[in-house]
Amino acid sequence: QVQLVESGGRFVQAGGSLTLSCAASGRTFSTYVMGWFRQAPGKEREFVGAISFTGGSTLYGDSVKGRFTISRDNAKNTMLLQMNSLKPEDTAAYYCAAGATYLSANQRLYEYWGQGTQVTVSS
Repeated sequence: QVQLVESGGRFVQAGGSLTLSCAASGRTFSTYVMGWFRQAPGKEREFVGAISFTGGSTLYGDSVKGRFTISRDNAKNTMLLQMNSLKPEDTAAYYCAAGATYLSANQRLYEYWGQGTQVTVSS
């Protein structure tokens, strides 16, 4: 079993930056591909990005590519999402996920999920 807890979500102005954290416990952290998803009210869950076991490879959704960066520190069992040039459309609940065996945007491949952290971007 893996437990994930997100933190760092807050209110921020458009153009600003914010870093979200995901703390993991349980199963060995470095054996899982990790990902971030987000969901705004009334919309489907959207893939944000994913990172490989060692952090050597990443995959990003088109809407955030070039603005967001995923990293992981396996020694600290932590994954980060650095968000820059934030836009109002980035407003959503952000979820940390783990369990995929390869980089994927398919949410069904991620077995473990956190409870989410809210990011609100104002114009």
